[in-house]
Amino acid sequence: MSDLVFRPAHQIAQMIRERTVSAVEVLDAHLTQISKHNAKLNAICTLDEEHACQRAKQADEALAKGENWGVLHGVPITIKDIFETAGLRTTAGYKPLKNYIPQQDATVVARLRGAGAIILGKTNAAELAADFQTTNDLFPRVNNPWNLDYTAGGSSGGSAAAVAAGFSPLDLGNDIAGSIRQPAHFCGVFGLKPTDRRISTRGHIPEVPGQPKCIRQILTVGCFARSIEDLRLCFALIAGADPLQPDVPPVPLDTPSQKPLKNLRIAWMDGWDEVPVALEIQAAIQSFVKDLDQAGVHLERWIPKHFDLKETLQLYNQVVAFNSFCAQPIDLDAVRKTLSFIFREATQGDKILRNLSNASQLLLPMLNPTLKGYFEALTERDRLISQMDEALKPWDVWLCPVAMTAAFTHRAKGIAVEVDGRKVPYLLASGAYTMPFNLTGHPVVVVPIAQTQTGLPIGVQIIGKRWQEMELLAIAQQLTEIHGGLQRPSGY
Repeated sequence: MSDLVFRPAHQIAQMIRERTVSAVEVLDAHLTQISKHNAKLNAICTLDEEHACQRAKQADEALAKGENWGVLHGVPITIKDIFETAGLRTTAGYKPLKNYIPQQDATVVARLRGAGAIILGKTNAAELAADFQTTNDLFPRVNNPWNLDYTAGGSSGGSAAAVAAGFSPLDLGNDIAGSIRQPAHFCGVFGLKPTDRRISTRGHIPEVPGQPKCIRQILTVGCFARSIEDLRLCFALIAGADPLQPDVPPVPLDTPSQKPLKNLRIAWMDGWDEVPVALEIQAAIQSFVKDLDQAGVHLERWIPKHFDLKETLQLYNQVVAFNSFCAQPIDLDAVRKTLSFIFREATQGDKILRNLSNASQLLLPMLNPTLKGYFEALTERDRLISQMDEALKPWDVWLCPVAMTAAFTHRAKGIAVEVDGRKVPYLLASGAYTMPFNLTGHPVVVVPIAQTQTGLPIGVQIIGKRWQEMELLAIAQQLTEIHGGLQRPSGY
């Protein structure tokens, strides 16, 4: 059964339905994998073994009686520890929530349970989902399954590491700056960030329970998996209007065009001029593009004419600061951590890049937020979204790097990251290629395409048109069949 834990969720579900394996056997295999390896990865922070075992037994009994709970009947999954789970501890890596047990599920959790999934545990997250590594004051840091000396990324490092190491075939995550895409890239798995407001965030932390709902832009809920088909399955289950969150519009899922490869028009780039990515990542993307070209895909190297990276990142900082001001708890420890991080970000790394990142911009909206300033930022964001929508019209998808580097070694938040000998500010190293698409709200799939010479995964972002996730996923599936795909970290 050692290979069972590396099968995709849709295959596991089919095996359970066809009774070639029981839900109990599937769960036992995953629990054994967790028991063997979690102590060195720290990907799972809360294990719900007793209840999961009960549900697996009930799943088998239901099938024996001809009952089917749904497309994920009996499939064990994990949930990032920022989504409320009824009766199961949800901490968001935040000390005041160390014993918080919600009374109800987040909307997305309830939808997966309703499809028959069994929640076997919660995956470790950065404190209040606010870091590009996964560290907090409650649980040990998450290590990368490809090399324990390296980070699994953040804030969903536990999610990506769990899926990569065979602890779970499917995990829910969130993305406000790259929290799905960067860990997927660092850990060599598939990740989906849907269109802004496509999926309900009810039951998501932050905001801390009891706080008003403040984060109403750029935050999306998505998923991690080991195949595009699993991303498609999970997305279709969790997407859609939520009566308890009226600002999630009732937009139906799109129908893929089923274009043949030769009819696809794909734009690509291997780096912004201002923030070039590591040479190994450039080479990996160029190799990916070459294989697509040989398969008959029409490709062009392309960057939007009027796109200004510095303005985009500065606007992103403003919108995040306004959204986060009321969402983040105001206590001395939180203030100290925030100021320490901003100081490091503003003083470490290449001076030109520090000016581009301009992290000190976060301070003014946080210290002196004004309603007019917030609306001005949103108005500018609307302009940028329209501009990007227009620029993407000729293309089916756009290929971009995920980050300036592959996974980096563990460090304090804000310590500069070295990229080909150049010291890069912390936020910029991981967020320069992800944050723009949080700001514009476009859907993105990350797929693994290569490895570095030292054996660390490399992924690529595939950006689609807003509200067209099914088309994006269909194209990503075609491209992955030509080049790339999941590899299993050695030793698992």
